[in-house]
Amino acid sequence: MFHLISSFKPTGDQPQAIEKLIEGVKKGLKNQVLLGVTGSGKTFTIANVIQKTKLPTLIISHNKTLAGQLYQEFRDFFPNNAVSYFVSYYDFYQPEAYIPTTDTYIEKEAEINERIDKLRLQSTTNILTRKDVIVVASVSCIYNIGSPTEYRKHILELGIGKVVDPRSVMKRLIELQYERSEFEFKRSTFRVRGNRIDIYPAYEDIGYGIVIEDQKIRKLDKFDPLTGQLLINDHSQITKLAIYPAKHFMTDPNAFKSAEQQIRDDLKKESETLKKQNKLVEAQRLVQRVNYDLEMIKEVGYVNGIENYSRYFDGRKIGDPPYSLVDYFNTTYGNDWLMVIDESHMTVPQLRGMYNGDYSRKKTLIEFGFRLKAAFDNRPLKFDEFYPKTSKIIYVSATPDEWEIKRSTVTEQLIRPTGIIDPEVIIRPAKGEVQDLVTEIEMRSRNKEKVLVTTLTKKTSEDLSKYLKEKDIKASYLHSDIETLERSDILDKLRKGEYDVLIGVNLLREGLDLPEVTLVAIMDADKEGFLRSRTSLIQTMGRAARNIASKVILYADDKTKSIQAAVDEINRRRAYQQKYNLENHITPKTIYKPIRERIIEQEEENVYTGLSDKKVIYDFEKITIDSLTPYDKKKLVKRLESEMKKQAENLNFELAIKMRDKIKEIKS
Repeated sequence: MFHLISSFKPTGDQPQAIEKLIEGVKKGLKNQVLLGVTGSGKTFTIANVIQKTKLPTLIISHNKTLAGQLYQEFRDFFPNNAVSYFVSYYDFYQPEAYIPTTDTYIEKEAEINERIDKLRLQSTTNILTRKDVIVVASVSCIYNIGSPTEYRKHILELGIGKVVDPRSVMKRLIELQYERSEFEFKRSTFRVRGNRIDIYPAYEDIGYGIVIEDQKIRKLDKFDPLTGQLLINDHSQITKLAIYPAKHFMTDPNAFKSAEQQIRDDLKKESETLKKQNKLVEAQRLVQRVNYDLEMIKEVGYVNGIENYSRYFDGRKIGDPPYSLVDYFNTTYGNDWLMVIDESHMTVPQLRGMYNGDYSRKKTLIEFGFRLKAAFDNRPLKFDEFYPKTSKIIYVSATPDEWEIKRSTVTEQLIRPTGIIDPEVIIRPAKGEVQDLVTEIEMRSRNKEKVLVTTLTKKTSEDLSKYLKEKDIKASYLHSDIETLERSDILDKLRKGEYDVLIGVNLLREGLDLPEVTLVAIMDADKEGFLRSRTSLIQTMGRAARNIASKVILYADDKTKSIQAAVDEINRRRAYQQKYNLENHITPKTIYKPIRERIIEQEEENVYTGLSDKKVIYDFEKITIDSLTPYDKKKLVKRLESEMKKQAENLNFELAIKMRDKIKEIKS
């Protein structure tokens, strides 16, 4: 079922780790720890476990950057399986909030990344339709996304020969939150042309055509949404088609009546309570807000903030846990699936802490009449709710925490397939650290080697980056303000040589796989705290464990307990690794790792297709003119004219001439 493709075979102590983990899964162990040093191939080990256990798998990472990297790695290992990416789809998110001291209401403001939204919907669709599923997710996977049972109910099922009314098909698509659009064919839309209905699913990059004659479906086909060209291959001949919803939160029109009555009953009760507390403004505010939301749901089936009413539609009781991505796995696979918690020393505490912050914000909104108490139940899972939902967990970390270790069977993986040992650690005075760092960077940049620098604050990382640029050093900073997909691009640019130095706070720790790095410099290493704890220091040092020439420099005036503990652990591992290499006649080698394709192409998207401009350039000759609306033609001509000039300037005259001819054809 899972087909692992790799030029590597398990080596070092990977085989024993794979065997132990598989044995634990087969025995039904709930908790296992894979304690693997950086660069020992923990991801490859987990990939082998997935292949041999044949279990659908949810992999949780504690931030989007690492989730993106894991997604790329598993997509490469399993190109023929359903590998999906599920992270928060906001590039910018300001949650709804109220500040009583200044009487300031902050409306929910969000900038949704459409490409990530597509991948989220693709994840849930894959879970409901396939068994060879791997979903790489951030901790956002424990947030409420609505009932999988309700989501499964909202499917448009079509098949050749099925008797249908075209109007009923269109009505059903609208119920599934698709929009009819004759001029702008993009994700989550459909269009009608004669007896044909074209649908662009929210979770795929292809379109589906339905031909209806005499109230019967005569033909189903797949086509390229940009060119209109039919996709003809062994997998394109379809006799059945299921269209899934364009949004996760869906409401059953039949269930709305009972839900509406419950909402109105609660509204009356809670508004009366506010009045008794002499909160007349708050009571009036609550009545207006809820009545408006109910009217919107009744008319269009959706309203911004509908998730705050999800308890009524899901049939949950007060305080019941919400439905999350974990429930999609449980509903579909029962107990026959695997959860992998990557960098568990960071991810488990995050999973534990997400509920409290959400509750505090909602409490204020409810007290001042902005939301019903049901908003409390639109929340992330509490850890005590999350943990029992899983039956097989593997915690993966170079520095697992005490919580995981106490509950688990621990499997160590300390040997790297390349034979590289942990880096030498050098401690230097903090005084004059910047000048010393510049000297180290210049020495390495001459050899085309790369450097990572960790600081304590974003401001310091930005200032240091600016200072290095003034010294003609190619530097960039990386921190949480940078958009999700752009972070992976910055890491790729470092590897390609566009940067020599990358500076960050704690985003330069777990999971970064950069074999070109030969120096990791830790500024203010003796400032005891979370970012300079034993765990953090070991993780940061691990970024230098991909190259035989790598070193770690700690800039510190005092040797703290954390520094001593971290150095002792690194030295323990170095001794074990050196002994193994000597006994097995292994000569360490720097690893070579190709730069992967981007998660999603970052070229400017076309307004009318949602596809990248790169695809326009490569596919322009295949475009079927009859498939384009006037709006499509106008946008396409503008893009092709711009590209034609670029190709002419680059002396690529043959391609420019072809573009010119296609422009003439479209205009005529």
